[in-house]
Amino acid sequence: MVEPADRPSAAGQRLGAPESFGVSTLEPGLRPPAQPPGKQVSIRVQMLDDTQEVFQISQRSPGKVLFDLVCVHLNLVEGDYFGLEYQDQRKMTVWLDLLKPTLKQIRRPKNTILRFVVKFFPPDHTQLTEELTQYLFALQIKRDLACGRLICNDTSAALMVSHIIQSEIGDFDETQSWQHLLHNKYLPDQDAIRDKITDCHRKHVGQTPAESDYQLLEIARRLEMYGVRLHPAKDREGTKLSLSVAHTGVLVFQGYTKINAFNWSKIRKLSFKRKRFLIKLRADPSQNAHHDTLEFAMASRDCCKIFWKICVEYHAFFRLFEEPKPKPKPILFTRGSSFRFSGRTQKQIIDYVKDSEVKKVPFERKHSKILSSSSMTPQSSSFRSQVPKESATSVPLADQPDSARLGHQAESNGSEELAAAISPTNGFHDIQAAPVSDPIQSRQNHHGTGSAPDQQLLNPGSPGSEDSPLGSPSVVVNGNGSVNGQGMGVTAVLGPGQSPEGRQLSPLTSPLLTDAGYVRNEDEDEARRKFPTDKAYFIAKELLTTERTYLKDLQVITESFQGVLGKDEAFPDSVNNLISASYDPVYKFHQGFLKEVEQRLAQWEGRSNAHIKGDYQRIGDVLLKNIQGLRQLTMHLQKHSECLVELERACRSSRKAEALCREFEQQRVCYLPLNIFLLRPLHRLLHYKLILERLCKHYPPTHDDFRDSRAALADISEMVLQLQGTMMKMENFQKLLELKKDVTGVDNLAIPGREFIRLGCLSKLSGKGLQQRMFFLFSDSLLYTSRGMTPSNQFKVHGQLPLYGMTIRESEEEWGVPHSFTLFGQRQSVVVAASCASEMERWVEDIRMAIDLAEQSSSPQTDLLSTSPSDNKLLEDGGAEQESEEELGGSRSSLERQGHRGNTTVHVCWHRNTSVSMVDFSVAVENQLSGNLLRKFKNSNGWQKLWVVFTNFSLFFYKSHQDDYPLASLPLLGYSVTVPSESENIHKDYVFKLHFKSHVYYFRSESEYTFERWMEVIRSATCSASRSLPSTRKDLY
Repeated sequence: MVEPADRPSAAGQRLGAPESFGVSTLEPGLRPPAQPPGKQVSIRVQMLDDTQEVFQISQRSPGKVLFDLVCVHLNLVEGDYFGLEYQDQRKMTVWLDLLKPTLKQIRRPKNTILRFVVKFFPPDHTQLTEELTQYLFALQIKRDLACGRLICNDTSAALMVSHIIQSEIGDFDETQSWQHLLHNKYLPDQDAIRDKITDCHRKHVGQTPAESDYQLLEIARRLEMYGVRLHPAKDREGTKLSLSVAHTGVLVFQGYTKINAFNWSKIRKLSFKRKRFLIKLRADPSQNAHHDTLEFAMASRDCCKIFWKICVEYHAFFRLFEEPKPKPKPILFTRGSSFRFSGRTQKQIIDYVKDSEVKKVPFERKHSKILSSSSMTPQSSSFRSQVPKESATSVPLADQPDSARLGHQAESNGSEELAAAISPTNGFHDIQAAPVSDPIQSRQNHHGTGSAPDQQLLNPGSPGSEDSPLGSPSVVVNGNGSVNGQGMGVTAVLGPGQSPEGRQLSPLTSPLLTDAGYVRNEDEDEARRKFPTDKAYFIAKELLTTERTYLKDLQVITESFQGVLGKDEAFPDSVNNLISASYDPVYKFHQGFLKEVEQRLAQWEGRSNAHIKGDYQRIGDVLLKNIQGLRQLTMHLQKHSECLVELERACRSSRKAEALCREFEQQRVCYLPLNIFLLRPLHRLLHYKLILERLCKHYPPTHDDFRDSRAALADISEMVLQLQGTMMKMENFQKLLELKKDVTGVDNLAIPGREFIRLGCLSKLSGKGLQQRMFFLFSDSLLYTSRGMTPSNQFKVHGQLPLYGMTIRESEEEWGVPHSFTLFGQRQSVVVAASCASEMERWVEDIRMAIDLAEQSSSPQTDLLSTSPSDNKLLEDGGAEQESEEELGGSRSSLERQGHRGNTTVHVCWHRNTSVSMVDFSVAVENQLSGNLLRKFKNSNGWQKLWVVFTNFSLFFYKSHQDDYPLASLPLLGYSVTVPSESENIHKDYVFKLHFKSHVYYFRSESEYTFERWMEVIRSATCSASRSLPSTRKDLY
């Protein structure tokens, strides 16, 4: 290794290299680390800018010597956030151990290339003091995007790539930007969103490369997969999972969804035994629980050890005050691993930056074609004026083979700091509590009172939130090979707005200076995102989230169902063409509508351009424009009822068509009865109307958005009024068709003039005592059934009571049965009992109303029951209805895949002994809601972020809004919704609790408005509507 004294080392010259071709230089006067004597070996290191450097080290030198050489070479002060990784002889990617000799780890140095990458990802990039460090982090994000490791949605990907392009070629020029995108690959699916990238790039005029890096990291750090490196594992049941580690603790993923998190404060010990990775948790004093041990199976012992080591390093880096001291050597024998973390901890870096005035050294941006000092603000010009032009001699590294990477997500931590000790037993890592200082107090001691961050410079927003247009994770950047890394940075400890030289700091380094070295907890991080707080914003966000769900529901018809129809000739062409002509234009229209709403929300949140907010803090103009466009589709909407009728007619005339529909309903994408999807466009009009009503009620008449909102409300109300007759008839028809599939022994349930009123459980009094029966109340008759034992789980009809001439009398005293009443029919009388007084009141009121409807009707009474000779016994209690072989065969084929219709409203009412009326169904149609919620089980530690859809009395859970089908569902009939009590220790805002018997779930929303909306719609499902509610849909408007 040639030292600076032997060779000129002016800025721009690399160590041991004849010419400069990298990202930085060696500062004069800075010497490389001392090396032990011995033969020199050449080691190649790939930098984050895709260049390759060769370093000379002694054969006996430890890994720290090589790492220090790289940091000195880059003039990198905050180098402890980085690491060197390589692929060992087992083809596994591991980190270079800084304490062991390098050549004992790298067996074939001539054929091995080490990669200098980020190792510890900070939760807040403003903790990185130097512009060089932020630039290297930006290169890491660029690589993670390019290799598809940083998962996000198209909007976030386009915005991040636009900042990368801005830093490389400067302000937008249509020809130059287009050519640059053609010749550089930033994303795997870059061509699909090229227009969106250029649209975002237009908005970055005047933004310097340093500011672009800042904005890129601001977006990336909010993504759930930021810094996450997944390690495949399985739980005890064999479910495929992935483990990761962050500064908060150990994370568990299923696919790309985080399903659990174990904070360091909850973990007592981490260990591994053979292929099993063990997490031992501390006992929970509040629950008097014993120590829990969680076990995960990994591919091999080596995989366990690699993950265990990075956990040890993460814990030490983020939780200890100083580097752990080496263990004393045992006298007789060793037990366990001697591995320990080597390097400065987070606190040591903070103290170093705080106590020393580090001189800022100019560096070169390999990919940038502009001066870093161009387009400077007055505040930042002095800071950036030192940056020279790019070196034109940079040599990109050849393609390297991809390999598995290690890595871990960095998320914000709580306020506690713990020391750690490594157990001397067989690879065990004990995490022991030790008294340490409060980081908040430490922060105050370092900074005094501090000042609030400049909101205009921060450009707040939440591009990482799943439910925002910029929010969810899939992306990529030019550069070969995937890289690993995470880092935890800190900011200099200075007076408010001052640099070490006394100059005013740039927007790049000034925000959040008062938080130097302070690890944010989850609540503080949420608070700093600074969402708009206006209620109108959350109303607009509800429009966005429900529109996403609505578009997915339309896809069930326009893509999934039509795809099935196209492959089979079971349906006539007239039905296929009618469905296609009626739904495709509506789907295409709402695609454009959703895009406009996403763009407006992004502008409203200030993520597009922070200085032009005023004109975009509104949604009425977007609604007015699109509702006027929707009126042009009224003709198509009117045909949707015809589609439902023709589809049913085709199923009646063809057994093959009926089987095809039944089979399609068993697919996961069809999470509701098929006919409900056909009526979705009519239901959506009601949602627009209710959203606009809330918006107009919120706005004062003088608000800029009030006029547009009121005009849009008038238009949509006119459409609803025009289609409400069709809507009511079709909902009733759809409900009769759905019940037809659940009840056997009925000739034709869906006949003209019949209205469904209520279904539910009542106990019928017979010679055997009280027996549970499912009752179905229609406008002309009352059916009572029991659940069949056949594979189809259909309900067998036991009897029919015509309503004409029926009388009803409460008979609790007569029979001694609580909440009982007697139905006196023309041919028989039945004594029934409800589960509670409120249920009895609902049934009595609905039956009396149905009797009035039957007596007013002039239509002849129709016998619902089958007319075959074997059905004559049905009027006698205990009679049974036989299913045809065709029905049984069809049901068995469905049951083999998923339980046949085992989760319908009828079955839920049967199991939970409750009832539902048509009014409840009408209210449920209006009270649909979608959005992100955090879910927590009763005995779990962490919160899981899920996309949740409420519809049809159930919650459906997805990983993200982009998923095609739900992971699970939770029927809410019978559940209670409350707010957690103090004794439950849920110390979070906006949390509601769902419980039924021993089942308890907690859900956490993002704001007071969304919390109230979720409580409102869930109460509509958990509390059955009484007859005090409107009896018809017409009364609801």
